Amino acid sequence: MVAVYVALAVLLVVGSALVALDGGVLLDQGGVVNILTRATALGLVAVGQTLVVVTGSLDLSVAQLVGLCSLVAAETMAGSGTMVVPGVLLALAVAAVVGLVNGLVVTVLGVNAFIATLGVALVLRGYLEHGYTGPAGSVPRSFQHLGYARVGPVPVGALLALLVAAGAWWYLRRTRGGYHAYAVGGDVDVARLSGVRTGRTIVAAHVLCSVAAGLAGVFLAARLGSGAPHVGTDAGYDLESIAAVVLGGTALAGGRGGVVGTVGGVLLLATLDTVFDDLAVDPFFKDVVRGVVLVVAVALYARRRPSRGAA
Repeated sequence: MVAVYVALAVLLVVGSALVALDGGVLLDQGGVVNILTRATALGLVAVGQTLVVVTGSLDLSVAQLVGLCSLVAAETMAGSGTMVVPGVLLALAVAAVVGLVNGLVVTVLGVNAFIATLGVALVLRGYLEHGYTGPAGSVPRSFQHLGYARVGPVPVGALLALLVAAGAWWYLRRTRGGYHAYAVGGDVDVARLSGVRTGRTIVAAHVLCSVAAGLAGVFLAARLGSGAPHVGTDAGYDLESIAAVVLGGTALAGGRGGVVGTVGGVLLLATLDTVFDDLAVDPFFKDVVRGVVLVVAVALYARRRPSRGAA
């Protein structure tokens, strides 16, 4: 967790210098707003992803779910201010149902989480591609404040993401469900023998993960003014969220890590993207650098584990 924030600080210093040499400013108000706005949707998805990864599970359906929830919210609102609350609640309910399906397939049917959530993602993808050819629905202008309003230099959406992250931190660190999540991720058999209802814990984590992805979809609907079927997949929120979780120090095997590190991983990726955009770096090179950063982070984590065990 400390390492990711050190890396973020180094990136801010080096990125500021590079952008300055190119004639720009990275950390002026516009730059800070840009970084926080980029981090908002990814942060919401990554915080939810952290909850399932801590239990030793995974969710590859979040990107498709973001697009679906943006459409549910926008089509329910249909430009009417009186339908904002029903639109948001329906989108989150749909997300919760998808999370419930993911959790039950993993726990009741015993399907590996990678395959289970990939299968659900393909089902959602098929529905979206069959039912939509482009944006649909609309949100009222008042609701778009969620996507564009600011409190000083801080976007309202970023405050929402921070609130969700705080809630997830509290859940993992201060509740029985959170303790059980770490126990299940550490060793599911030991947790079961200790009286932990492992299936319920995993299902709860998947539901919360999907609800967080649903919030990201609602936020993006506010940004775009309508729902977009591919808004989640175009941004790669499935793999990007896992990358942020791993960069933040959460073990993919489960049982170790947390939300604070994930927030650092999200800010690192958002800052990297902002620096690249300011420097007009080729998009393909951006992906290469992100991949290298992720591989190096995982390699460093893997090198630390044996040394602790040997000690």
